[in-house]
Amino acid sequence: MKGTSAVELVGVDKDFGEVNALSGIELTIGGGEFVSLIGPSGCGKSTLLRVVADLEQPSAGTVTVGGKPPRQARVDQEYGIAFQQAGLLEWRTVAENVELPLHVHGMAKPQRQARAAELLELVGLADFAGSRPSQLSGGMQQRVAIARALAPSPRLLLMDEPFGALDEMTRERMQAELLRIAGETGAAVLFVTHSIPEAVVLSDRVVVMSPRPGRITEIVTGRRPAVGKAAELDPDDVEDVRESSAFFAAITAVREALRKGHEA
Repeated sequence: MKGTSAVELVGVDKDFGEVNALSGIELTIGGGEFVSLIGPSGCGKSTLLRVVADLEQPSAGTVTVGGKPPRQARVDQEYGIAFQQAGLLEWRTVAENVELPLHVHGMAKPQRQARAAELLELVGLADFAGSRPSQLSGGMQQRVAIARALAPSPRLLLMDEPFGALDEMTRERMQAELLRIAGETGAAVLFVTHSIPEAVVLSDRVVVMSPRPGRITEIVTGRRPAVGKAAELDPDDVEDVRESSAFFAAITAVREALRKGHEA
């Protein structure tokens, strides 16, 4: 997405009948940038992600994804999306689940099989290509879901609490894995979470939202590792960040921003 913002939102409002869910959202996400949305329950984080994904239409303002209207970006497979539940199809193998978006868009079988194999290698599940989803752990299922989201080689990943249902240790491993994958693919990421530490350790920037109507009240610089060549990223680098004074300072800054936003 060189030379073009991954996402640009200008004056975005979203109403559901009489309920004003989002108000005056102004946000630009650069190519390859990792941005998290955080705020109290019901503040519109997921709604904002769905507006970017063309799953909801804004009531006012403009949205572009890779310089295109969201609907065109969806048709052109500019983004991949992953939710809290992996949403895998049990009657398909792991590889067939990864192939699904490519199948839907008419890619020939040999090409989509090769792409699925490449992605399963990327997420460390090459040995499970022929398995069924029920044979995998929760963390492994989420890795398959991420691989599926990456199948069309999108320049943007939209992720709505993808690790929310995982235990803490698995969640931390998946955070390190996601940083590695995002770095290797060069995809920008818009990530919804309720976890302050997760937002800080993953993100270049943490976008803090107010209670409904959701507004951006502050943007805090995250403390994710400088990955450079993503292939060189080691999970220990993420552990080092979690133990750093800068990490705890950023957590404090986000927590204070949330408190001020709630009082505003």
